Amino acid sequence: MSLAIVHTEASCGWGGQEIRVLTEMEAMQRRGHRVHLLTPAHASIHAAARARGLSVDALPIEFRRPEGYLALRRWMHRHGHAFDVCNTHSSADSWLAALVRIGHPRLPPIVRTRHVSTRVNRSRSTRWLYQRATAHIVVTGEALKRALVRENQYEASRITSVRTGIDLARFAPREGTAMRARLAVDQRPALAIVATLRDWKGHDDLLDAWLLLRPRVSGWQLLVVGDGPRRAHLEARVAAAGLAQDVRFAGNRDDVEEWLGCADIVALPSWGEEGVPQSLMQAASCARATVSTAVGAIEEAVIHETTGLIVPPRDVAALAAALERLMRNPSLRAAMGMAGRTYAEAHFGIDTMAEAMEAVFARVAGARR
Repeated sequence: MSLAIVHTEASCGWGGQEIRVLTEMEAMQRRGHRVHLLTPAHASIHAAARARGLSVDALPIEFRRPEGYLALRRWMHRHGHAFDVCNTHSSADSWLAALVRIGHPRLPPIVRTRHVSTRVNRSRSTRWLYQRATAHIVVTGEALKRALVRENQYEASRITSVRTGIDLARFAPREGTAMRARLAVDQRPALAIVATLRDWKGHDDLLDAWLLLRPRVSGWQLLVVGDGPRRAHLEARVAAAGLAQDVRFAGNRDDVEEWLGCADIVALPSWGEEGVPQSLMQAASCARATVSTAVGAIEEAVIHETTGLIVPPRDVAALAAALERLMRNPSLRAAMGMAGRTYAEAHFGIDTMAEAMEAVFARVAGARR
């Protein structure tokens, strides 16, 4: 059954959530479905969708404000009847879509995707949004589903966990020496972090661990891939600590797979609201051992002692110890990397994600029909 899916995204930033939306849209389009995106004109995802040749309209839906409601209402009453499902992704657009649909059952039913592990409050209005206004909830990890069932008493049958899909051909094992030469990176062994530069991604903790490791394990470099609001702060810390020769800020990259190829270890010491971070799935797909924390659904991407190591969040000493263990043991790094690739092939493919989302959309659309 060919489906027509309209996505709404209020977020104006750039990170794993926005990449997931576009990756999913492209995958569904390849499978013969019609996809369309509604997002603010100045949102990063708007320009990225156009660059990928995806269908997109600009609407001021970044906040729960009357102008956003009216704009979405006009659009839905003009075009909504042509879509089978409306897939919302952030809080503001989910509320606006739900309010627009009140009294208009012919508008497409809502599938709400939750990308992070932020707790959902227990207010009556929020319960209405998730259990009445929304036809189905998609989360990006089983841990997120368990939390909604346990803490909010939401119906498990109306929640499906669908991890973000990774392009296993693009994110594939690469030889580190060749990749470092290609990108003009020092030929020293490298630890990498791939993440938006936000405080809760754990860059500060990683720098603190790096300072502990420096006198214990020599000859390594740190690659910081990504950009964001904490860049100036982190660069100042690196300069003040005299780490400029060891730490390289690569910024946002379209060739993340090649930077992962430069790395011997990939770390994400996050202490915030995570689903299953794409950078960890990408690292596993590239056969790189990983070190991360037990938050959100990260343990669905890093299998402790098999594909990488899990440490408690905000525990710099434990983080440094895990990194040192891998730094000193290249055979363990290699074994964990290959186990990660095997796990990625079984669980992280784009087709796996697309098939699961297709089943959710078809079920919701079928119930409507």
